[in-house]
Amino acid sequence: MVRPIRLFGDPALRAQTRKVPANSEALGELLEDLTATVRAANGIGLAAPQIGRRERVFVVDLSALCEDIDEEHQAQWLSEPLAFVNPTILWESEDESDFEEGCLSIPDVREVVVRPERVRVAYRDAEFNKHTNEFDGLMARVIQHEYDHLEGVLFIDYLSSFRRALLKRRLREVARGEVEAEYPVTAYRSTSAAS
Repeated sequence: MVRPIRLFGDPALRAQTRKVPANSEALGELLEDLTATVRAANGIGLAAPQIGRRERVFVVDLSALCEDIDEEHQAQWLSEPLAFVNPTILWESEDESDFEEGCLSIPDVREVVVRPERVRVAYRDAEFNKHTNEFDGLMARVIQHEYDHLEGVLFIDYLSSFRRALLKRRLREVARGEVEAEYPVTAYRSTSAAS
């Protein structure tokens, strides 16, 4: 089921996540919801906190960028969305690259972020099987971005204070729900703001 994506300012995006203890029907439903939601939003990755859930889970679906994926990785990365359950980044390369990132929780904001070019990740897949794999390029970047969501970190946290100051007005608008997104979103409404 497609779920509304939480917008910047929602405490769910900064909340501590919990490990998934075992494979279950509930985990399968969560992965299905994440996949349906990221596809409806034409995104390439989505983490559980972005739909208001606390599990340490995210999905990566690069099918929206299939023409940009080299042949070597197409079969591996495009056959189906990749599920990362209880991921841990074990290693990051010293080599870094910069790339303009965006986030479905912060529509219409894109900024250049520097990240390690390669990462080694331990995780469980959709069937709860253990894996340890090394990823590079775009896949490594998306994994790091989504992993950050599980840690309560957003890509804008990597920006200089000057860049953040320039975005302050736009971020306030996003937090108030003043966005035009082609996918369902929900802005946080605090009880103190309503009174």
